[in-house]
Amino acid sequence: MTLNIIMDDQGLNNMERILLVEDNRSLAKLLAKKITAVLPFEVDIAYELKEARLFMRQYSYFIALLDINLPDSPNGEVVDIVLEQHLPVIVLSGNTDKAFRKSMMEKDIIDYVGKGGIEDIDYILTTIDRLSKNREHKVMIVDDSMTFRKQMQRMVKNLFFQVYAVAHGEEALNMLEEHPDIRVVLTDYAMPVMDGLELTKEIRKSFSKDQLSILAISSSQDDETSARFLKNGATDFVKKPFSKEEFSCRLNNAVEALENIDALTNHADRDYLTGLYNRRYFFRSMPHYFSRAIEEGEPFAVVMVNIDDLQTTRDTYGEAIAEQVVIHLSELLRSNVKEGDMVAYFDDEAFCLLLKACPVPIAKQVLERLRSKTEASLLHTDRGEEITLTISIGAVLEHEDSLLESVDQADMMLYEARHKGFNQVVSS
Repeated sequence: MTLNIIMDDQGLNNMERILLVEDNRSLAKLLAKKITAVLPFEVDIAYELKEARLFMRQYSYFIALLDINLPDSPNGEVVDIVLEQHLPVIVLSGNTDKAFRKSMMEKDIIDYVGKGGIEDIDYILTTIDRLSKNREHKVMIVDDSMTFRKQMQRMVKNLFFQVYAVAHGEEALNMLEEHPDIRVVLTDYAMPVMDGLELTKEIRKSFSKDQLSILAISSSQDDETSARFLKNGATDFVKKPFSKEEFSCRLNNAVEALENIDALTNHADRDYLTGLYNRRYFFRSMPHYFSRAIEEGEPFAVVMVNIDDLQTTRDTYGEAIAEQVVIHLSELLRSNVKEGDMVAYFDDEAFCLLLKACPVPIAKQVLERLRSKTEASLLHTDRGEEITLTISIGAVLEHEDSLLESVDQADMMLYEARHKGFNQVVSS
């Protein structure tokens, strides 16, 4: 008996694995090839249940894709056997009988997918990719019924989300304070202490629809209930009872919409060349930190950095090489400040840094390190040339009344550094 292992082109053995159990060899190889071509997974193919057992003894799997009509498992026995191993399952089947499909969906599987054509393969790839991305997201369930709460937890965990569960609105608000990166709140309507509608209103005071989705769930048949939720900030409304498939689609769609918003926002907030935040994002996001730091007496530095004589580099080597210089410095700056500090690219030659929680002596050390590391670095161009560069730095360590005034003061310090002959650090 031969066990079939389909690996990606690099043959990496540290990638996550998918178990594909399918007795149609042509379909199995096609599906495995499609998966490894577009997703970062290895695929192990088993043509029979006994081969699947051997694989499961040897490896751990992200997910199992299971045909239900195998030579040694003709009636779908493989599904229960794999589920007993606590392995997430997507069923692959050409059986379109509704009663059979319903019986399969009542099991703790993720989905039931047909094998009718290329669109089914595309759906499988999309689903695997979605499940993999879901691991990055947190979902909170708010419901006073322990039975329903546990049922929802199981369904949400089965979609690979990180899950939190609480019994009412006040607990939910406390949980959001502890975990502000929760992306989706699933809330019941009728709850003690604070009901779902009140919770929705409170959440929207702190989190916009671009930051967090709220899915309201209720058995109320009153159409006004759904309208009230949606008018007060809910993203979607789901009526009980609902099917597992409907719930999964609504939850996945909510998260995907947030990801799309994140991607658009990220594109608008970052410089296309360096990948650093741009001037607009800097002045939108940093004033809040500035005010808080001033109020709490937290030391920080506002810094302007300029590439010395970039125009000469541009005239000598061309625009493409000048862009490489900018990228080179952006990477050097980003890698030599601590996580959480702000590094923004303002324009053709200037960068703005905000070094958070940074006492004056430490800030001076950091700035001198940036200057000396830049001076010592070499940029190797695609044409084999070696280019050196220096930077001038202006910094404000004792702050003005506003962030804009501190940036302007740092710019004046930068002008003084450049006036002194470049490759200088001047601070105030």
